[in-house]
Amino acid sequence: MAHRNKSSSKRRAHKDAGTGKPASRAKAHQPFRLRVAAKALGPGLITGASDDDPSGIGTYSQAGAQLGYGIGWTMLLTFPLMAAIQEISARVGRVTGHGISGNVCRHYSPALLNVVVTLLFIANTINIAADLGAMADATKLLIGGHGIVYVVLFGGVSVAAQIFLDYKRYVAVLKWLTLSLFAYVAALAFAKVSWGEALAGVLIPKISWSADYFTTIVAILGTTISPYLFFWQASQEAEDQRVDARKQPLIEKHYGAQREFNRIRADTIIGMAFSNLIALSIIVTTAAMLNAAGESNIQSSAQAAEALRPIAGPLAEAIFALGIVGTGLLAVPVLAGAAAYAVGEARRWPVGLARKPKQAAAFYPVLALSAAIGIALNFTPINPISALYWSAVINGVLAVPVMVLLMFMAHRKDVMGRYVINGPLYWLGWLSTAAMLLSVLAMGVGFFL
Repeated sequence: MAHRNKSSSKRRAHKDAGTGKPASRAKAHQPFRLRVAAKALGPGLITGASDDDPSGIGTYSQAGAQLGYGIGWTMLLTFPLMAAIQEISARVGRVTGHGISGNVCRHYSPALLNVVVTLLFIANTINIAADLGAMADATKLLIGGHGIVYVVLFGGVSVAAQIFLDYKRYVAVLKWLTLSLFAYVAALAFAKVSWGEALAGVLIPKISWSADYFTTIVAILGTTISPYLFFWQASQEAEDQRVDARKQPLIEKHYGAQREFNRIRADTIIGMAFSNLIALSIIVTTAAMLNAAGESNIQSSAQAAEALRPIAGPLAEAIFALGIVGTGLLAVPVLAGAAAYAVGEARRWPVGLARKPKQAAAFYPVLALSAAIGIALNFTPINPISALYWSAVINGVLAVPVMVLLMFMAHRKDVMGRYVINGPLYWLGWLSTAAMLLSVLAMGVGFFL
């Protein structure tokens, strides 16, 4: 009898309590739930959405206004490249439990670390200044007022949210802010798009051998494949692991590694696809409305929004401007946070948005300092709006040495243990690095032609 009871309980253990079916089969047939899927998305989605910051919007608007549909092919090219390098960054963070800067300080020379961190801090701070300036100009278009007041307001709100909001709530806020990017899909409704030309522009590259053309290519690559995105996603994977008591760095706890890698890949691909879809929408919108009307001299995202008014009406202008504000509120915290993670990990300070201010006494001041300098730059003669485009170019140039360093690090066994990056992902990462290098070299050669 005891033997029979034991056997029956064993059989029941292999069946799902609700259905009576084998557990593995019941699990395989669980219905898709949007809320569960949304919760699984995190660092990759936020990283991809923050990529379309006001700097990126200005770059894509300028590209579409100047070059028309013919520049759309860059979005098809950059998608697999940025997805690969971001997945590698995320794996480094999840495997080691440290961000990129934290790993560099443990395995490379202090001089190299200091150069990388300093350049990243400078580039991010300039980008913050440019983004805040663009957000302020967009708000002036919508409701009037003084731009400098909006700069201080947006900068202060971004820093305060990072310091005082609970980490899980803060991440939820960032996820909701990604919806603001759909403003650029809505803007397509006002554009008389030649879909045949737009599709040809995506599928058939048209190369123009000029300095301006290759500067635009570098700017596009620099705003899609950008150093702060590598640092942010790697650090957020490490942060999520620290917050979740069930998780440990995979280099220490091997169980469940493949499941984590599958999650990272899905999260990253969805995030980068979303990013490129929005970028392509901006290019097509500005190509259809501005390039077709001869409005090619667009220097910023706010100017692009303003230029839409006489062509598509005030509603299109308002939608475009609201998108700039929403994406800025998403991107400024990511830029400041990436700088703080890089500096803090380099100094081996306690870092992380999940920590209370007293627990990360040096991390939060660095975050606030980066944002404060960005705010202050808007009070100087330096024009942050004109810096939008060039900050993307600077990021493109800076990305090359950072990507080379990341690829070497991801292939080192003393860094990644049994989870060194190999196979197609490894070579796609190097292809992404080579594409960035070639575009920078082409830009340099173009200046001498």
